[in-house]
This record gives sequence, C-alpha cells and structure tokens, in this order.
Amino acid sequence: MARTDSTGSTWRYRWARRQNERRLRLFRSAEGAWRRRDDELRRLRTLAEQCQGSAAAGDGLPLELAPDEVVLRVAPAAQLVEMRHDAVLPAPALTVGVSTGRLRRHLPDGVRVTDAGMAVITNRRLVLLGGRGRRDWAYGKMTGLAHDPHASVTLIQVLDRRRTSGVLLRPDVAVEFRFVLTLAFADAIEQRQAVVDQLDELISEHARLRPSRPGIATPGQARLSALIPGGRRTAVVAAALAVMVPVALANSGSSDPTGTEPAVAAAASAPATPRATGSATPRATGSAKPRKASPKPERRCGAPENPMGYDFCGGKRIREPAREVCDHFDCVPGFWEGRGYLVQCENGKVSLAGGSPRACGLHGGVRRTVWD
Repeated sequence: MARTDSTGSTWRYRWARRQNERRLRLFRSAEGAWRRRDDELRRLRTLAEQCQGSAAAGDGLPLELAPDEVVLRVAPAAQLVEMRHDAVLPAPALTVGVSTGRLRRHLPDGVRVTDAGMAVITNRRLVLLGGRGRRDWAYGKMTGLAHDPHASVTLIQVLDRRRTSGVLLRPDVAVEFRFVLTLAFADAIEQRQAVVDQLDELISEHARLRPSRPGIATPGQARLSALIPGGRRTAVVAAALAVMVPVALANSGSSDPTGTEPAVAAAASAPATPRATGSATPRATGSAKPRKASPKPERRCGAPENPMGYDFCGGKRIREPAREVCDHFDCVPGFWEGRGYLVQCENGKVSLAGGSPRACGLHGGVRRTVWD
C-alpha cells in the first residue's frame, strides 16, 4: 500500500512538489541577480553616451576652469589620502563593467587621510578642493591608476608628484565616480568610443547568461533513496555493511573459545602413535572476537548535503555532473552552458566552467573545486 500524507498524495508527489518549489526559488534568485546586473550595465551604457559635462556645472565652485574645460561630476564629500610608502600602480586603463562587490568605507593598509573637501572631475583633470588647499591630477601626466576592489579608495600617480595620493569617497557614489573618471580619461586620449564598445560587448555577453526556467520535476523521477535520511550515500553505506559484516563473521574462525573442537577432529583423523611419557598442556587456539564494521563518516568539507556524494575535500574533477546537481547546489545562471569541470565561485554559487580563465567571472572568481 502506497505511503500517503493527509491529502492522499504519495511520497513521490511530495518529493516532486518540494523539488519544484526549490527549483523555482533558485531560479527567481538567479534571475533577480541577473536583472540587477543587466540594469547596471545598461545604465552605464546610457551614461557613457550622455555624460558630456558643461562649463556651467562649475559655477559656484572655487575653481578656475580653462577655456575648453568642462565639469563632468562633483562629489561633495571626499577625502584626500596618501600612501605612506612608495608603490607602483598599474597604468591607467579603460576597463569598465567589472563587478567588484560591495565597497566599504575603510582605509587599506599604508594609506592615511590628510585632508577633506570636494572632488571635481573635469575633462582635463581630477581636482580635490580641500581645507588645506587644492590637489590636481592632470590626465596628461597620469602614470598610474588603481581602484581598490574592496574599499572606496582610488589611488593615482602623476609625473610631477613623487608620493602616491588619491581620494576616498562614500561607497554609494564611488562606483559611478570611478566610471565617470574612466570616461574623462578616455576623452583625454580620444578613446570614449572604446568604452562604449566594451559596454556593448558586456551587455551582449550578459544576455547569453540569462537564467532559463528550470524543468518541472515529475513524481516518476523520484528515487527510492529519497525515502532514506541522507539519500543515496546512506543507502550505499548500508549496502556495504550488509556485505562486510557476514564476511567478517565468516573469517573470524570457530566460535568455540577453548579451541577443543578442532583438536578433537584432528585427533580422530590422525594415525595411532605411541603414548608420550610426559603429558603436555593443550594450548588454547580460540580466535579473537570479530570487530563490528562501522560506517565511514560522511565527508563534505563544507559542501551541502547531496545524494551525489560531491564535496570540497578531494577526489576527481566532475566534468559531467548529475542532472540534479542544481537541486542541491546553488548554480550560476547558464550553468549547463559551461564547458569544463565543477567549481565553486567566491559568492558560493557553482559553475561548470572550471579550467577557463573566465570561470566565475561575474561571481567574484573561482574559490575551490567540487570533487567527486
């Protein structure tokens, strides 16, 4: 007789309902993250076309503009920072659209605040109007530029200044401020179209990663292992014990603790011999008690419980994961389009693009490999 719940549904129908709810929940989460990223890329694309600046935007600022200079952006709450030691920053680049996660307002090691004021981006320079004076960074003299991926700090090196300095902004304005600074530098070297083309490529690539609606789980797909706590791995351990215990008992020898039965059988089958003058004390030949086999503790090293036996401990790489892998792991959008092995990204999602330099590119990079 089939097992049923209060509604009369069998366990297979309950399993299918739970699977469909889980799949839909994961899909909605992935689609929400995809839409937020898509909106951000398209907003930057519009900003790249429309951010032209104007001389009138500098009205009221204690800053004298050159005849062909226009103001692109003003950040009213900014701080001047300087590095305590010498460092070589990477050359300024036109890279945009890189997801760095949430920025925090803190100072990296070796960086100190020396002034506070207002940061102004023009088409010729970045200026900080502070309480102690003015600090300029002209694009034509810029030799190094670095945006901290975790803190809202931008560091700059220029030819006419030995010490590396920069600005510390509020995290909520730092991302757009950095993008406008990239546009301004692109204008200075007449490469704004390269920024627009790069955003078009990012939007097109992101469109291909849109998560697809998951398939519907049916009661016929339910496995009997779903009835066992721990799933397939528990069933495998139980089957192994069922084989190992009888074998261990069979190899443990006679159950007679004194060993007299083998001795009697040997005496009956041996030929008659003269009786020895001395008597020898028989030695006990009983075997030790058989050890009870115990199941090997499940090893996952932080991986979620799953019937496939996948973990983060070690083993062999998984290039063809089970079809239900996304029921137990949080898969990235477009998971099945990957052409590699199974890895976990920094944000906890898993990808099938392991081995590729672009694996987990939109999820913080590769954290570790998932093993079978």
